[in-house]
Amino acid sequence: MQILDREAREAAENDSMAPGATRSLGSGNRPRQESPDPWRTCFERDRDRILHEATAFRRLAGKTQVFIFPDDHQRTRLTHALEVAQVARAIASALRLNVALAEAVALGHDCGHGPFGHASEDALDPLVPGGFDHAPWGADITLAGLNLTYEVSDGIRNHSWSRPAPATPEGEVCALADRMAYATHDAEDAGRAGIVDLGDLPSTVVERAGSTRSRQLNAFITDVVVTSQRSSAIGLSTDMAEALASLRSWDYERIYLRPESVGQSRAVHRMLSALVEHYATHPSDLPGNKALGSDDDLARAAVTYVAGMTDRFACTQAERLLSWPRSEMPDGFDVPTSR
Repeated sequence: MQILDREAREAAENDSMAPGATRSLGSGNRPRQESPDPWRTCFERDRDRILHEATAFRRLAGKTQVFIFPDDHQRTRLTHALEVAQVARAIASALRLNVALAEAVALGHDCGHGPFGHASEDALDPLVPGGFDHAPWGADITLAGLNLTYEVSDGIRNHSWSRPAPATPEGEVCALADRMAYATHDAEDAGRAGIVDLGDLPSTVVERAGSTRSRQLNAFITDVVVTSQRSSAIGLSTDMAEALASLRSWDYERIYLRPESVGQSRAVHRMLSALVEHYATHPSDLPGNKALGSDDDLARAAVTYVAGMTDRFACTQAERLLSWPRSEMPDGFDVPTSR
């Protein structure tokens, strides 16, 4: 049996990848210098660190994707990350890009999210100088202790479409995979919950990508692969980009911005703001009881702690520390999930 160490695998990888793919050989720059792993490439090492060492990754299981306190069949932020990783892997494999890099970025891309999904960003944004954005927060705060490579951190930091474009094609693949995954599976979850009628999907989506999540994902993935191969740049064709944009707009109108969702967001905003204020003024309640100097340091420590909470832990802390009434908490707290 021939053993392939890291150096042999890097050489084989270099020969098999597309010209514009990110090679592991020559990459791996980290904030703190480390000796290379004898068996794994630098990006495989990052992927494994996110999976095995990042408590923030595991806590995604208790954080909202769309539905707060979801039932057993609805997505959480963790299942979303896993689906994005699968989509990114499929595209990267077909285009002969660095699959391990794409997978690492996808698994880590949402680790900076606070409890209750995007509602937490609205609550935490005014409490952080420069604002709170889960993408750079995840790369620069939440996962900083993992000493990830520049390429993986860049992909996580810039996966949101409001951010600069990622520096690698694998990062660009993850940005597309994220949007494709949530646009399709959020609609599916909402349909199963009876919130929307999937028969009302825009005709542009149905005609070009299909009426089910599996057909839509297959259509979007195929289009990215074919279009990117033809143009030598990561992207969708005009027709499929319009279909994805139409589906995303429909999700916003029918799901994310429906009155019930907006009401839930307001409840989240009030509760998380109150929790941050409490920890900033009662630092002894922060884990470790570390002595922090300035008010800015206290505020940042409070935001960091609250941003790392799961949905249920945030509610429990608000109830314990603030005597927060259950009537003002997001719906579903302490309600058993269905099976």
